[in-house]
Amino acid sequence: MSYSIEDLKYLMARLREPETGCPWDTKQTFKTIVPHTIEEAYEVADAIEREDYPHLKDELGDLLFQVIFYAQMGREQDHFDFDGVVDHLVRKLVRRHPHVFPEGTLESRIDPDNRPDEAWIKESWERIKAEERAEKADAAEPDSRLDGIARTLPAMARADKLQRRAARHGFDWPNVEPVFDKLHEEIDELKEAWQAAEAGTGERDAVEDELGDLLFVCVNLARFMKVIPEQALNRTNHKFESRFRAIERTLAEQGRDMDSETLEALDAIWQRVKGVEKG
Repeated sequence: MSYSIEDLKYLMARLREPETGCPWDTKQTFKTIVPHTIEEAYEVADAIEREDYPHLKDELGDLLFQVIFYAQMGREQDHFDFDGVVDHLVRKLVRRHPHVFPEGTLESRIDPDNRPDEAWIKESWERIKAEERAEKADAAEPDSRLDGIARTLPAMARADKLQRRAARHGFDWPNVEPVFDKLHEEIDELKEAWQAAEAGTGERDAVEDELGDLLFVCVNLARFMKVIPEQALNRTNHKFESRFRAIERTLAEQGRDMDSETLEALDAIWQRVKGVEKG
């Protein structure tokens, strides 16, 4: 016997029953669940990064449970339910894929001999999303081409989305060379702000501002090089951790205490580890 999505919805409803449900589940709200949702999404990404596909099935289940949780709370408060979430999603995806569903229905099919090219598909996707954003726009606020980019995204991911959205409307560097120039400019400005703050003639906030500008340019550089900045930093994190652990192992094998070593000695081992990595 295999359980179904209906069984999962029933289970969630039982967990949320005020009198007989789980005390932890019954006291949760939309806001209290958010940290768990973010954590589960990162665990899905981690399983994919490690190519741990058996574990990925488990993590995807945990992430799905978050959706079911929100849907149950939405039903309890008469906002929406799971079936409404699914219906809205299917309608949105059919609308955004006219190159697959030309008549705007799930049953319609495209003529395989007249499929549009990728450029048309991308332009169509962005146009439809822009129309959707315009429909959602709050009448109390002026419309912006940056509407719809979630403020709760990780800062690096949001910077990338802001830049890409602005670039689609002509606000972008012509090529990567000026980005390198801007990178050097921001490094100089950060150094000046830091020196001023250390000397007591500048504000600490200025250091944060300049560091933010530098990181924003780094994201721009990644975008031009077609590199996902978060992925690049994750690779460096992994590399650093692997090398640091190798230093620890080397010292342990030699009966040495890392906290008693000089930086020069630690760096020498670091360089040897790097050399082994490069073969």
